[in-house]
Amino acid sequence: MLSRLGPCFPCRRRRAEEHSSERGDHLLSRTTMRTETDGVKLNFHLPKLFGRTPRAPTSNPAAADGSPLENESLAYEQTLEKKLFCEAGRLLIAREERLFGEIQEPEAPTGHQEEVTELADCRRVLLDLVQQTLRLSLDPGEAGAAAALASAVKAVEQEEAQDRLWDQRGRKPPVWRPCAWKEVHDSTLRRLVEERMDNPSTPPSAVQAGQSSVQVDVCAMGRRMKEDLLQVASVVRSCYPPETNICHLYAEAYHRTFSARLRKIADFGLEDKDCTFLLRWVNEYYPLVLQKPQMAGVMDVAALGKLLPEELLKPLEDQYLNRRQEELTTFGGRIIEDAKDKWNKGEEPTREDGCFVSPVSYDIIQLINEMVTSAEKVVGDLQKAQTITRQLKGIMHRFKIFQSDVIMQNKASSRPVVKAHLGCIEQFRDFLNTKRHLFTEEVGKDCLLVLTDMKLSAQAYLLKPVHQVLKPEYRKLGTSGWLNKNLFNRLLVGIEEELQGLQGSIGSCHQELLGKLHQEVTVEYVRRLLKGAKLKNEEQQAKACNTVRDNAESLYKLFLKMGSEDVWLKDILTKIAEVLRLQDLPAIQIQVASLGADHPDLSEKQLSALLKLKTNLSKADRRTVTDVLSVTREEWSTAGGRGAARAFFSEVRVK
Repeated sequence: MLSRLGPCFPCRRRRAEEHSSERGDHLLSRTTMRTETDGVKLNFHLPKLFGRTPRAPTSNPAAADGSPLENESLAYEQTLEKKLFCEAGRLLIAREERLFGEIQEPEAPTGHQEEVTELADCRRVLLDLVQQTLRLSLDPGEAGAAAALASAVKAVEQEEAQDRLWDQRGRKPPVWRPCAWKEVHDSTLRRLVEERMDNPSTPPSAVQAGQSSVQVDVCAMGRRMKEDLLQVASVVRSCYPPETNICHLYAEAYHRTFSARLRKIADFGLEDKDCTFLLRWVNEYYPLVLQKPQMAGVMDVAALGKLLPEELLKPLEDQYLNRRQEELTTFGGRIIEDAKDKWNKGEEPTREDGCFVSPVSYDIIQLINEMVTSAEKVVGDLQKAQTITRQLKGIMHRFKIFQSDVIMQNKASSRPVVKAHLGCIEQFRDFLNTKRHLFTEEVGKDCLLVLTDMKLSAQAYLLKPVHQVLKPEYRKLGTSGWLNKNLFNRLLVGIEEELQGLQGSIGSCHQELLGKLHQEVTVEYVRRLLKGAKLKNEEQQAKACNTVRDNAESLYKLFLKMGSEDVWLKDILTKIAEVLRLQDLPAIQIQVASLGADHPDLSEKQLSALLKLKTNLSKADRRTVTDVLSVTREEWSTAGGRGAARAFFSEVRVK
């Protein structure tokens, strides 16, 4: 708070006063100026700056009648009354030049010590007024406040220029030079910022229910900083020349002060809620304030850096991230436990469009997405936010254990639950593949492996009863009865009947399950064929070829009708049929090379079993054909393998 300033020096009578008129007596008498600052009226008693005349011959009429001095004194008083600080400073500098500018010996001014003292007092008054004006620059001003600030700024620049002039003169300056008003200006603004941040106003409407004292204090400081920087950008900036970069000076001062206050808060142990709030201010709210359009172009935001140093941020980040990891584990486990409780009660999953669905994947995906996305804003770094998902592998394992229990106990509701799980597994896989930025590479890889195991386990559980029903029909494949009678149709009928019981998974999962069954039936078909009856002549081999082709086509059409489009399985049977039909050794070699190129997992043992069905092939011929497979496999390996090659024969067990 500013205090009342008394007279700069005592009133003293001059020789010029003795000869002055009544008007002169009035001008040189004690003059009072009233100014309003910070809501307090102050009286400044101006020194009679021009009360003493310069040394001059008494015959000088200007000095004798005093009228020029009176005019200068009147002009000085009027400039202060009008808050024209630049003009007032110019008058003081002019007086300084008359007293010191043309004097060569430093001892010369000693005879003018009284005038020097008076001038120094006037300079102090002017500096006080300039500082008061600076301290009011952030308050919504009354009429003329901006003009007064602009004049004060020019006065500071004027004094800096006079300092430089004296530095160039190379002789002893007045005692107040250099005056370093620019340093005074900067320190005044810094103190102003500190005072405003120490006592920020908090309107009752701005306090939200449930806010802690830490949150209220930080919000108040943040609100004060935002409002003041907007005032700087919209009003104060126009009072300064562009090269001063006043906006950035204020931004640095607020950044430094706000940072110091937050450091004190961060030094104490914070509750989780306050820890999160403080991190959000550092990494989210504060950058948003500085990025406002009014400020973004006039402040070097990047140069300011973060509000808190890394050594203080890291403990806060660790506290926040550890807490979020715990929450993910707790809430994720709770989601799985809720599903398990319903299963234990015998409840079936709900249906949507005739398909069983489970909320497990949706709820956990939403949880992860929200946690990592918000954590990225809170800690300001996606890689740090990703650490929350370290617990996801554990959640996936709990989900896998739950499914294993469902399969092992094989209750009435187990099959519907597993069908619903297939949809969850697909949703999890899609999430892990499309939102990879939310996870570390290790977490994503580990979770996908768990999901793959769960999918295979679920498919095996659902398909096992189907194969048990079809087993009697499998036994007839490759037999003489299969070759001479139309026995395959009974297998097709059995498959079609069992397919009805597989319905209940969401569309894509059901289609994949049908494809899995199609592949397993084809694998069983080939396995039975390779150990089946021998084909003694060309006629039997041709008949076997036609039978395999017909079976492949019928099997393909059946699964196509049900939703599977795996034509590649039909192609395998068709190529095997061609090997059975061909009699020319080179032609057989070409067909085997094609089959081996498309399916590198075809083994020599499996090929040998196929060739042994053709009893008219010698052992040497079989070896010749088998060698082709070795060459084909080498070429495939040298070429780096084919990414599109599908495993099939690795599932065909041959004794």
